[in-house]
Amino acid sequence: MTFELLLAAFIMAVGLSIAGSGTYAYQWLRGEQAMLRYDGKTWLGMMGHLFMSFVCGPYIMLQMGWRHEDNGTMSLSSVLIAAMVAFGWSFITGLFFLGFYLAIFD
Repeated sequence: MTFELLLAAFIMAVGLSIAGSGTYAYQWLRGEQAMLRYDGKTWLGMMGHLFMSFVCGPYIMLQMGWRHEDNGTMSLSSVLIAAMVAFGWSFITGLFFLGFYLAIFD
């Protein structure tokens, strides 16, 4: 039981670290704020934004949960829902990249 929980935590950590580093790399290279989007001037640009949203989505969701309300406070329900979605999404992202890594290098 402990091994499975630690494996799930490791997969989420890999997914969240890839999402965070991908978000900052995208913002550094493109010079614009990373956000969940699927628009683009061309079909290839649209697919690039969609892929970026899939990879960087968990980190963007965590940032969206920490946004302040109009009166300067944070909504606890917004933080909890964003964290739940982000960690579930980071599990999927981590599973995708670990599976890709093991398929290529193992």
